[in-house]
Amino acid sequence: MEVPLDYADPSGRTVRIAVLKAPARGKPIGSLLLNSGGPGGPGMSMAAAGAKNLAESPITERFDLIGFDPRGVGASTPAIDCFSDADIDAGASATSVTVGAGTMTEQDARRVVEKCAAGSGGPDVLAHVGTRDAARDMDILRAVLGDEKLSYLGQSYGTRLGAVYAEMFPDKVRALVLDGGIDPHGGTVERRLSQFTSFQRSFDQMAADCATRPGCPLGADPSRATENFQNIIRPLIDQPIVTASGRKVDFNAAYGAVIAGLYDSAAWPAIVKGIAEVGTGRGDTLLAIGDLFGGRDAQGHWANFAEANFAINCMDEQRRSPEQEAELRRRIQEVAPFTDWGRGAGGARDACEFWPAAPTLTYPYATGIEGLPETLTISITGDPTTPYAGGVNLAETLGGSVLTVEGELHTVAIAGTSACVNRVVADYLVDLKGPPADSRCTL
Repeated sequence: MEVPLDYADPSGRTVRIAVLKAPARGKPIGSLLLNSGGPGGPGMSMAAAGAKNLAESPITERFDLIGFDPRGVGASTPAIDCFSDADIDAGASATSVTVGAGTMTEQDARRVVEKCAAGSGGPDVLAHVGTRDAARDMDILRAVLGDEKLSYLGQSYGTRLGAVYAEMFPDKVRALVLDGGIDPHGGTVERRLSQFTSFQRSFDQMAADCATRPGCPLGADPSRATENFQNIIRPLIDQPIVTASGRKVDFNAAYGAVIAGLYDSAAWPAIVKGIAEVGTGRGDTLLAIGDLFGGRDAQGHWANFAEANFAINCMDEQRRSPEQEAELRRRIQEVAPFTDWGRGAGGARDACEFWPAAPTLTYPYATGIEGLPETLTISITGDPTTPYAGGVNLAETLGGSVLTVEGELHTVAIAGTSACVNRVVADYLVDLKGPPADSRCTL
């Protein structure tokens, strides 16, 4: 689908949005647009996964699943490209040091933006990858598909995209499922602190589970798990592990893999195995987790998930001075000490500081919308990255229903693993029937 790069200049440069349709198994009500989150997550693969995971659901019987890679993402062109595969493999692709090891100078921050502009088609591309532009694309896609109104399922960041669409086009909404809801009232600093508080909670839960098992690398006393983790991981700052294939596992790669694994409690055993390996001088398991999360294929090519995430957030998030960024780093180290590299909060910098355009999203967003039909927000009690309370706030802001899910993972609707969630979502999407108040599912 071809759309304007700049909606203020509709006859100017264009971008191409990659789209994949998984046709309905029966007579379709219409299309169900999907967003996998991130930002920076692809949508085409989400449609393919949804068709498989929900193969027996009324959702796939009555809807064409439409996965689209948002502008700048995946197979859409131009795609955000800041670093080579070799840069990423070497750990030379940092866009932030607010969490983890390292420092960033003004020159470093400028260089990141220059590399992104050079690889992505120019500064004008970087200026038009924000959520408001993506919402406009989504409305054009709705019209191209022939749907009078939008049915949509978005996960994580996709709940922001859905809420912004509702704010911009409330009369075009049929149904919105917002899975892993982001609080529309929380600014960048508040949201980051809430997010890392939840990551630390999930780390502590994992450590407590580990402590009940023999040979736990985090120790038998959960209260010392963070300290033990730091003792294992911090030496990687100065002495990274080099694998047999020549790839480097440093502090950031190791803790980043741990965070990736915290998204689902099913991955806890793999994280624990990876941490134990680091203690013996190996990094294979953590490297594999990081590769899976970041989208590295067997040929060593990385998806542009992380780069698109950076670029889209630069157009969505509130900018911070170096002093504010250092203070944010200090506060994150307080609420999530397992991420602390042990060398203070100095040297942090917002790499979006030199972005070629100002953010287009302001906070709060999606408030006071009139004429919006009922929405459905799913919020998981043990979500490690979009805390439960944020989803409740999103539902209240939109005036919609909330489904509480008891569990330790991030997003659930498209996985097809919960009959309870499947039933609630199908009833809502097909029949526009929201769940009763205080509805709950347990994973």
